[in-house]
Amino acid sequence: MLCSISGEAPQHPVASKSGNVFEKRLIEAYISENHKDPVTGDDLEVEDLIDLKSAKIVTPRPPTLTSIPSLLSTFQNEWDALALETFTLRLSLQQTRQELTTALYQHDAAVRVIARLTRERDEARDALSKVTIGTGSASNGDAMQIDSQGLPEELAAKVDAAQERLSKSRRKRPVPDNWVDAETVEKFGVASVSKALYSGATSLALDEAGKLVIVGGSEGVVGIYSIAEEKVQQSYKAGSTITDAVWYGSQPVVSTASGAVKVFGENEMTFTSHAGSANGLALHPSGDILASVGVDKSFVFYDLLAAKAVTQVYTDSGLTVAAFHPDGHLFAAGGTDGQIRMFHVKTGQHAATFDLGGPVQDLVFSENGIWFAAVVAGSNSVVIFDLRKEGEAAKAKVLEIGGQVDTIKWDYTGQFLAAAGPGGLTISQYTKSSKSWSDVISTAVPATALEWGPEARTLATINGDGVVTVLG
Repeated sequence: MLCSISGEAPQHPVASKSGNVFEKRLIEAYISENHKDPVTGDDLEVEDLIDLKSAKIVTPRPPTLTSIPSLLSTFQNEWDALALETFTLRLSLQQTRQELTTALYQHDAAVRVIARLTRERDEARDALSKVTIGTGSASNGDAMQIDSQGLPEELAAKVDAAQERLSKSRRKRPVPDNWVDAETVEKFGVASVSKALYSGATSLALDEAGKLVIVGGSEGVVGIYSIAEEKVQQSYKAGSTITDAVWYGSQPVVSTASGAVKVFGENEMTFTSHAGSANGLALHPSGDILASVGVDKSFVFYDLLAAKAVTQVYTDSGLTVAAFHPDGHLFAAGGTDGQIRMFHVKTGQHAATFDLGGPVQDLVFSENGIWFAAVVAGSNSVVIFDLRKEGEAAKAKVLEIGGQVDTIKWDYTGQFLAAAGPGGLTISQYTKSSKSWSDVISTAVPATALEWGPEARTLATINGDGVVTVLG
């Protein structure tokens, strides 16, 4: 028989309930500290030990430490303690190895599960962003088919014609004789204020004559407000929160949080190409092509004469704002990922990307055809980009407004840039001769959207309560 702790023949062998044999002095020392069986780990007390009968050797009387037998006895005691400690360490090491093996296995399994779930989530998001939504029918009941391969030939020809007509005289175009100057802008004051029309208003569109304004809010009602009469002349039901508005000739066009794009008036049309909120609208300089962007990561081009959607292009991010280049050959879409993507209008192909650094709140082109301005949601500054450059070099100027900016708008000449938010409105001027920017006027008129009037002599704004304020 060998002791399960020391591995030697025991002088006083005992057996535990598990059937293992131990040296009595070693197992008693172990039990006094741990009260467990050192082999199985079961509870064990000294009373549970069973003495085993074996031939005994008479042990001589303990000698003094000055003799060799005394030293041998001392060494024996130390060896017993060392054997007991080594056995304990061996058990602890084995247990630690088992726990480590289990932990590593569980960690590896968790990593695999997380990777699988992440992959499935990305695949689901990608599939959701590419879900094809059947477009709504126009007022004539014709079904509209979406072609993501680019514009039809007749619309592409209109884009080319508009670009050729507008780009020729753009740089040499003089400032109109009756256009507003900085001295006049400095004297801008409140000319008229409406009552609260529609709560939650975030969009406003002024017609070419500067007399009628499209307004709408979270109630899903669209109103045509007359500035001269200071009242709503006509209203339409859109059925959902109004997110943006433009004029198509004399017809109001709005986008809604339900994803619908509605054209009201004589030839009413409804488009439902977006799977989710349609966040922004833009009308092409030709006047017959409408664009919308949505939370479903896509932008859609519509042929308003044919009353149908003609192309839908998907991107990598939810889109918030839309704008056409003044020449009509480029389309810009701002996303929640802080990227401003430029696309060729005719083909829908990607042309360039500009990094704004945060969710795009608003985006507008300058009439010089070179610059465009953009605002990060919740930011106090306006970033002006140069289309001719790339990367950080494309950021031509950063205008610090001094308050949160929710909406911006350039005038026709590219001299004056209006920026407004909940704290008020600021108009900045670019002086071409000195190539410098300066603030012309700041006023405490809060606004969620704004539009320049004829000859930039008025500025129409709307706030979150639906109050239309005209400065001039």
